[in-house]
This record gives sequence, C-alpha cells and structure tokens, in this order.
Amino acid sequence: MRPLGSLVLGKYADQHGRRAALTLSVLIMAAGSLVIAITPSYHVIGIAAPIILVLARLFQGLSLVGEYGTSATYLSEMDSRGHRGFYASFQYVTLISGQLIALGVQIILQSVLSEEMLTDWGWRSPFIIGSLGAIVVLFLRLSMEESDQFKAQKKNNNGSLRLLLKYPKSVMTVVGLTLGGTIAFYTYTTYLQKFMINSVGLLTQEVTLINFAALFIFMILQPIAGALLDKIGRKPLLFWFGIMGTIFTIPIFLTLQQVKTGMGAFLLMLAGLIIVTGYTSINATVKAEMFPTEIRALGVGLPYGLTVAIFGGTVEYVALYLKKINHENLFFVYVTVVVFISLLVYWRMTDTKHTSKLDH
Repeated sequence: MRPLGSLVLGKYADQHGRRAALTLSVLIMAAGSLVIAITPSYHVIGIAAPIILVLARLFQGLSLVGEYGTSATYLSEMDSRGHRGFYASFQYVTLISGQLIALGVQIILQSVLSEEMLTDWGWRSPFIIGSLGAIVVLFLRLSMEESDQFKAQKKNNNGSLRLLLKYPKSVMTVVGLTLGGTIAFYTYTTYLQKFMINSVGLLTQEVTLINFAALFIFMILQPIAGALLDKIGRKPLLFWFGIMGTIFTIPIFLTLQQVKTGMGAFLLMLAGLIIVTGYTSINATVKAEMFPTEIRALGVGLPYGLTVAIFGGTVEYVALYLKKINHENLFFVYVTVVVFISLLVYWRMTDTKHTSKLDH
C-alpha cells in the first residue's frame, strides 16, 4: 500500500492542491483508526473481524506514506529559500511526536492495565485516541492556506507518470537518498526496541522509557539541524549521516549487545539517532528541491514510497530472520552497506541549495 498511497495522494496533491491532499490523508487515517477501535472481536463476527482489521490497516498505510510527499512539498513551498530547511524539518518533528504520543499511551496502559486487560480490550485505546486526535488535525488542515507556488502554476498535465518520467535522474536520486536513511530510521526507531528486549535482555517497560527519552531528544534535534542546513547547505549534513553511519553502525550494535544498564542502552540509541538526524532533518527539503511544482508531490512521494516499502518496511523481517538463523551480526553489516551506498549518492549529487527548482 505504500507505493499506491504515494501514487494516489501524490497525483491528487499535484492536481488538486497540497491542502486538499493533506485533508484527504487525515480523513483516511481517522477512518482506519476508528474502524480498528470499534470492530467486534472474532468471537462476535468470526472471520470478518481479521479481514476488516487488515483492510483498515492497509488504508492507514496508504494514508501514512501517501502523506509524505505532500507534506514534504507543502512545508518546502511555504517558506523562502532562507529558512526552508528549518520549516521542512518539522515534518519529522510531527512524525516523531506521533511516535512519542504512542509510546506515552503505551507506558500509561502498561502501568494501569494487566496484560490480560491489554490483550482483551486495552489495545483498542490508542486507536480511539488516534481517531479523536485526527479530528483536531482535520480542522487544522482545513484552516491552512494553499501554497503560493501551487496556486501560481498551470494544471494541464499535473501529477502524471508521463511527466514524472521526464526527471529520471531526480527520481533515482530520491531512491538513493532515501535508501540508507529509511533503513537507519526504522532500525533505530522501530527495530531497536525489540533488539534491546530480545538480544540485550532489558525489561519491556525499561525499553519503552529508553525509547521515549531518546526519541524526545531526537525530535528536538530536527529543527536545530534544519536551521543548520539553511546556513551550510544540504550535502554536509548528508555526509555526516553517510560517513558516521558507515563507520559507527556496527560498533554501536556490538557495544549494545554487551551493555548491562538502561543508561548505557539509552546513550547508544541516542548516538544512533544523532547520526540519523543528518538524514531526517533535511531529506524533505532536498527531495522537494529536485522537482518542479507540477510534479513535486508525486516526484517526492512515489520513489520514496517504493524505497520505504522494499527496504524500510522490511527492516524487522530481515533482522529477525538473521537472528533466527544465528547470524544477527549480519544485519549490522547490511545496514552499514546500504548507508554506504547512499553515501555514494550524496557524494555524486549536486547540492540542491544552489540548484533548487523551488526557486524557479
């Protein structure tokens, strides 16, 4: 559903506006969350229950990844060249804040409900909260201004795949730029929690608190790095991520395997997230600057969605499979190699601060 979401919402954003696409995205997400929250159990409606839940999750996936290209485009178009990186960095601020809210709810539920209660009905609570929160977001998005760049351009052939194919170099650059970033992001923000429980041996509640604290600092770092991006250009931060990720991924995980304390695990996770900040804080700006207005949302979103589906979305499966066959350390090598491939792309690409199509 990730590539499909990028295609559908990307085309919609280029044809009907960034505001319209972002509004549609939150409506789909809210509907998916509400359906999951209220769907009766298997004991009540039988096989229909898992079918409904799977369909709802698929639509949530369509919304989540489909929104990426549109939000990256909107944030990049809303400010002048001088502060573009700072404002675009808030894409990951909102993404990480969503993860923090989810972790906060998880911490509260784990502290007030028994495991049996969580399994029975407590798991629905986050989806109820999510659907209510989406209503607030919906009203905020309905009050947004459409970007001036979208309003100023003609709409003859907007968002078509034929038009996108006129920019093969930009499409492939987005793929290469995303490749290492998405694997590193999902490794540190999603898989690492399971790694600390299964391989390090830390308690679930302790790991949840570690994750929350590290992600909170990670969130704060995004606009700081975004502001730095506006001062020094795009490539230095990408080089930071590529070089440091290539050098330190394996040492971080090998050290984490031997760690004995929660504080040690927290510091190692934070070190990894500081490295990843070189990608997360600026990738929206860099990608948006590669495409003209009439194809920007689709150009940013579709190659990103395909790359995340193939590489980012499979991080846990690859890691857990290698652990199952007693070659867990190969996963660290895998992440390192992919980050290095992206580093080569960063080295070859032009710094988009000087060639931005957002300024045309």
